[in-house]
Amino acid sequence: MGSNSSSMNNIPNAEQLVQETGFSAAHILRLYERFQFLDKDDTGQLRPEDFGAVRELAMNPIGDRIISAFFSPGQETLDFASFVRVLAHFRPADSNRTRDGAQPEPANSSMGKLKFAFQLYDQDRDGKISRAELLQVLRAMLGMQVTEEQLQSIAERAIQEADFDQDDAISFDEFRKSLEKVNIDHKMSIRFLS
Repeated sequence: MGSNSSSMNNIPNAEQLVQETGFSAAHILRLYERFQFLDKDDTGQLRPEDFGAVRELAMNPIGDRIISAFFSPGQETLDFASFVRVLAHFRPADSNRTRDGAQPEPANSSMGKLKFAFQLYDQDRDGKISRAELLQVLRAMLGMQVTEEQLQSIAERAIQEADFDQDDAISFDEFRKSLEKVNIDHKMSIRFLS
């Protein structure tokens, strides 16, 4: 473990990131290597275009939305700590990890994963998924596989089923309720270094 701890010393706030995200020291080291690989300019910051080197994102129909989720509105760069905090949403939930009431909800909790997924749809960040935003995602994911009429029908049905207050949009609470039967932890988990 000697090389592990000495390498951890080179990573800013590494121990804090382990505590905050639940990633192990080995995960943090591996994520730091990946961050450095993406940081072609060696600035310690990533820009949205740096994610182009991630093949899975380049091939994903909503890859641009996933990439934009790494960045707060108006933010053009991302440091390592922010990179790890976003990736923590995809870490499998820790059933044996406890938190007291003073600690924030972990990013990899079901609620954290739902909030992250919601923001992939809510592009204007107004707290609602509009019909137009839903259609954008459907077009990206389904592309030429279905007609525009079919896309409109899918969006209409989704909004009707989830829009409990009938304001023609889906709030986060409505989004959460509509996904109660979905195993969000399973759907939004990546096994890091397994």
